Amino acid sequence: MHLALITIGAGIVTSLTDWFFAGDWLHRRWTYPEIWRQGADAKAIALTSPLPFLTCGAFSYVAARLGIHSVGGTIKLAVAMWLISPLPLILTNAAFMKLHRVFVVSYLIGWLVKLAIAAVAVGWFLH
Repeated sequence: MHLALITIGAGIVTSLTDWFFAGDWLHRRWTYPEIWRQGADAKAIALTSPLPFLTCGAFSYVAARLGIHSVGGTIKLAVAMWLISPLPLILTNAAFMKLHRVFVVSYLIGWLVKLAIAAVAVGWFLH
């Protein structure tokens, strides 16, 4: 039950961080229009909206299975997960795709914040 509540709560908050770090204001200022699909925003948003909940749920499950219940421990896990997956993936994409530096940094920070939010939620509620 705790994992479900953490997933829902952290999923809602991290959805807002997605909007903040990769929202429309960023697209209008620091993107290359030829990179983005035109006219499919509503469908893309609908398809990707569940993903923050998946991230938070998987993070909560992994932390619980590993027996990591402190905020400090879950933050360390979040940083390790960020170094393992989003960091190299986003930097590799940026090396081969035309992505503005501001956009790349924003994505990187957004992922770190998303994982940190999940970590704090797990540390607080599973402690």
